[in-house]
Amino acid sequence: MGVLDGRVAFITGGARGQGRAHALALAAEGADIVAVDAPAPMTGLTYPLGTEDDLRETAKLVDELGGRCLPLAVDVRDSAQVNAAVEQTVADLGSLDIVVANAGVVSTGPLEQVTDHIWQQLIDTNLTGVFHTLRAAIPILRRQRFGRVVVTSSMGGRMGIPELAAYNATKWGVIGLAKSVALEVAKEGITVNVVCPTTTQTPMVQPTGGDDIPDELVRRMMKANPIPQPWIQPEDVSRAVVYLVTDPGVVTGSVLEIGLGGSARIN
Repeated sequence: MGVLDGRVAFITGGARGQGRAHALALAAEGADIVAVDAPAPMTGLTYPLGTEDDLRETAKLVDELGGRCLPLAVDVRDSAQVNAAVEQTVADLGSLDIVVANAGVVSTGPLEQVTDHIWQQLIDTNLTGVFHTLRAAIPILRRQRFGRVVVTSSMGGRMGIPELAAYNATKWGVIGLAKSVALEVAKEGITVNVVCPTTTQTPMVQPTGGDDIPDELVRRMMKANPIPQPWIQPEDVSRAVVYLVTDPGVVTGSVLEIGLGGSARIN
């Protein structure tokens, strides 16, 4: 028996990385999973996006844990696709209790080199995608008078970082979105919180899955973090997600930083 038996969790960006780790962590606690991912190709990124094969692998891993997983190819930039996925979740699995708005992309470079296309792609995925997800899910959670929502921001949403201005703008934005929605639904049994991971070892950071980050960069990352590690693992973030979705309903509008000590440097 798990603490999430009978609950249904809708996770965007669920094909791999943090999204897959969250799916497995919630499934291990008894939740049924809807894993949403596999958007249309995006240009200008320095790493490949998750694929439908990755999405099916997430479903297979959830199945091996004894849970149910509905894998859905959905582009969170498209509100009609998100709305349809939420409707299918309720139709196929009977409810929607947990929402983890995790899908996101990153692009780096000095601000003057950020093209209009890259800027819009970041906004549409990282910020508008979260808006689409919450807007589709909140009416269902309100009808149930229960819901646990977790939005993925970043430590880049808590501080300025050179050559990440456009990305960070989206991650600051989702914090404001989540905090405001938390106030709108606070009397209805729904909590809305944010996790802010530091650099996490996923295909976004290591596209080939191997030792493709220069040793000097790893050393600089370790030196930059008060806890001398270059990055965290997706499972480190999943523990925070499990905490927030199993909370009895007293934590909302909060930002939980998983930052290797970086929180000590910000107000």
